[in-house]
Amino acid sequence: MHPRTRRALFSAALFLATCALIGSLVNKKVAAQSATDESTLRTDLHDFTNVYSLVEQNYAEKLTGDKVDKAIYDGAIPGMLHVLDPHSNFYDPKAFAQMREDQHGKYYGVGMSIQPQPDPTAKGGMKIVVLTPFEGTPSYKAGIRPGDVIIAIDGKSTAGMDSAGVASLLKGPKGTPVSVTMTREGAPKPIVFNLIRDEIPRYSVDLAFMIRPGIGYIHVTNFMETTSHEVGDALAKFQATGDFKGLIIDLRGNPGGLLNEAVNMADKFLQKGQIVVSQHGRAFPDQVYRVGNGEQGPRYPIVVLVNRNTASAAEIVSGALQDHDRALIVGETTFGKGLVQTVFQLSENTGLALTTYHYYTPSGRLIQRNYDNVSLYDYYYVRDDVPKNNSDREVKLTDSGRTVYGGGGITPDEKIPAIKANAFQDNLALHYAFFNFSKHYLASHTVAKNFTVDDAVMKDFKDFLKAQQIDYTDADITANLDWIKTSIKSELFTSVFGQTEGLEVRADWDPQIAKALTFLPEAQVLADRSLKTTDQKTTASVTQ
Repeated sequence: MHPRTRRALFSAALFLATCALIGSLVNKKVAAQSATDESTLRTDLHDFTNVYSLVEQNYAEKLTGDKVDKAIYDGAIPGMLHVLDPHSNFYDPKAFAQMREDQHGKYYGVGMSIQPQPDPTAKGGMKIVVLTPFEGTPSYKAGIRPGDVIIAIDGKSTAGMDSAGVASLLKGPKGTPVSVTMTREGAPKPIVFNLIRDEIPRYSVDLAFMIRPGIGYIHVTNFMETTSHEVGDALAKFQATGDFKGLIIDLRGNPGGLLNEAVNMADKFLQKGQIVVSQHGRAFPDQVYRVGNGEQGPRYPIVVLVNRNTASAAEIVSGALQDHDRALIVGETTFGKGLVQTVFQLSENTGLALTTYHYYTPSGRLIQRNYDNVSLYDYYYVRDDVPKNNSDREVKLTDSGRTVYGGGGITPDEKIPAIKANAFQDNLALHYAFFNFSKHYLASHTVAKNFTVDDAVMKDFKDFLKAQQIDYTDADITANLDWIKTSIKSELFTSVFGQTEGLEVRADWDPQIAKALTFLPEAQVLADRSLKTTDQKTTASVTQ
């Protein structure tokens, strides 16, 4: 980027960001502006641009294009925004493109997830390993397997590349060819896959199946443009069985996404006209989002499983279902991300995500937790400010009069402790033990749908750990036996039958899901109460 172009972009970004940050100065009447405010603003902008100019002209080393970009994109603008709140953000060209891709839920490429792993054949080096080919994609159809190692793309060695660099080479226009050379355990020589790039859909619902007779299970990973349709398809599949009696919605780890998709998903479970979420801000009119169509068919109990990483749009759905007594929320208190970002496009490929609203649940609860005097690291990872009790939190009521609390995420109706890995489990994960064992096992064995991890498989696994010099004791194996067997079977099923089959194995064993299932009778009582409350309100409004 030419220096003048860079300076122009910086000035434009700074101007637009600043205007957005001081919306009152832009949107209020001139008569309401004080001379002091205007003077302070001009002084601050002058000081800021002077600092940038002095750094560019006088820094000890000549500033290259990359360093200037980092100063602007990673330093000045994000620093200004993060003083305000943890979620206002600036998107440089790469981040902006990724955001758009995430929202649209599709891209063009070959359809595989990859990950760098330590390469024992190279001193301190890494290798790019296929985690899983996505079902139905060019990679999957070509027979690429989890564990295959990418060594070249179109004849260009991947040595020294990171996963982002490899991914950029695999992506490209639809219909274009790409040659991928891989090594595979048990194969005598590298395998060349000649692939044709295609549209690769990215799904929000990665798992939807009958986890128990009559009980559906849906895992929603995020909220993209297709989320509500995917949830609707899953519900239709369950209802088509004729024996659909209850539902588990798993929102653990869901970071959120598109607001309208959260509203559309809630629409499938709530009654027409009910509030899903409201937005209150300063520079823009308040917004209230209501159910348009409402749930169809007979009412069934719903349990929503959440954890400390359930955030934003996922909290909107959880909060709406809880406030309207439509679902029982179980698990951990959610993240507490209730700030709404509006994306202002600054140039063709950069953007400013600026907080413009706060989210409120139907009962009036603020979803956002307190972030004052908290570092970004502590805000995202330490979370010491998660309420230990509710004595100082705002109190609201659900439709039927149940007490709920605001200002700190969505508090579950029933707590389910998180699954915490022990030291032995962490060590196996560190060494990619199950992933690598599946490659080793499949090099000399076949796996059918009736496969079970028996004593012979366990002996192979322990021999593999010894060969890889991964320490363990017989007590470690005994104490973690169910988890080990599930992990082995899940990895093998992922390799042989696809990611969905592997996820089903893990979900069927998951202790949190098993606990959530026990709350379905309580959820049924809540569902009946919710319908009764709605009918009473409808009757009252008609008689008036």
